[in-house]
Amino acid sequence: MCPRQRKDLVVLAHIREQHDLALGSYGRPRMTEELKELGLDVGHRRVGRLMKENAICVVRTRKYKATTDSDHRFNIAPNLLERDFSASGPNQKWAGDISYIWTREGWLYLAVIIDLYSRRVIGWAVSNRMKKDLAIRALDMAINLRQPPPGCIHHTDRGSQYCSQDYQKRLRDRCFQVSMSGKGNCYDNAAVETFFKSLKAELIWRQTWSTRRETEAALFQYINGFYNPRRRHSALGWKSPLAFERKAA
Repeated sequence: MCPRQRKDLVVLAHIREQHDLALGSYGRPRMTEELKELGLDVGHRRVGRLMKENAICVVRTRKYKATTDSDHRFNIAPNLLERDFSASGPNQKWAGDISYIWTREGWLYLAVIIDLYSRRVIGWAVSNRMKKDLAIRALDMAINLRQPPPGCIHHTDRGSQYCSQDYQKRLRDRCFQVSMSGKGNCYDNAAVETFFKSLKAELIWRQTWSTRRETEAALFQYINGFYNPRRRHSALGWKSPLAFERKAA
């Protein structure tokens, strides 16, 4: 398979995913912009060709449905961060979110918790379903690693995974300050979105993934072998998260 064909497979996987998330409401122009926002280097011609070849058409009688399930009866917390992603020390501000990765076995969902002081991934978990236990496992990893003091801000979107009673009970038990993004506003959690874009550009979109197990192993290596200990960040003075934490210790 040539590089062009491999890229077509990756682009097609994301077209299908976005087509489903949008309930069939995206035509070629909007689909292209959505893929560019995700970080894919694509043009209108390629997107249009792939949609036509695979009979992916606009269904105009349906409405857009976002990835985040905020249509629930759980309580919504205020936005305490207000897009201030800086911190003067570790365990002052944490942020979490969920993203997705296409494999030939189907979608793999990835939940992460990031310490905004160093941009270090301190908790993560994967699953073939986007349920509340996925987010809880990532949170438990972060808590066990850091043992945060009372008052740490915990920021996420207002999805049902994060608003669930079980998730919120863990936050109360550890005396977190709960913060949530505004409805449908990805910029309120831009630090985690930046991590996901880096992950996909530097790892996920460079090849096709056969199995979820293979993908999980690659994620482990990326997070623990590259992103946390080696990847340099302009916001950290071009230091890696671990190097930044060591310098400040």
